[in-house]
Amino acid sequence: MSPPTSASSWSCETHSVDETRQLGAHLGEALEPSSVIALSGNLGAGKTHLTQGIAEGLGIERRLVNSPTFALVQEYAGRLPVFHFDTYRLRNVDEFLDLGFDEYLSLRGVCIIEWAERVAEVLPADTLTVRVSATGESTRLFEWQAGGEVSLRILQTLRNRSR
Repeated sequence: MSPPTSASSWSCETHSVDETRQLGAHLGEALEPSSVIALSGNLGAGKTHLTQGIAEGLGIERRLVNSPTFALVQEYAGRLPVFHFDTYRLRNVDEFLDLGFDEYLSLRGVCIIEWAERVAEVLPADTLTVRVSATGESTRLFEWQAGGEVSLRILQTLRNRSR
């Protein structure tokens, strides 16, 4: 059963890269084992800056985190292991699955997928989906949608910490 729409969605705006990273840090602090974060948005929207903040919230140095476009998946060790995927260069969903996505899920870490709309059909139902849009030179709109019990708990915690 899916959670009510009012509780399962949220929008917020940041006004700088630092605010975007701070939002990500609040998210990282709220994450639980086996969390899946699906990021979508145009090039330069702020997906990687948000991911850097998530990493900081999990005790990982921000400077270690960059877009995994060429490596396709990066792994980071923190309070929870982080598996950072970039599906931009993949031709199809099968290539994503060939990266071992199911195996990464079984490791009970955090899976962060950039360009997630390209592989949405194979993501778990309980995924926190985040649409990032540039609304100005340094402002970003974040639209959040929780898909299940765990992602709803994370979203509620994030909303409380971001007030």
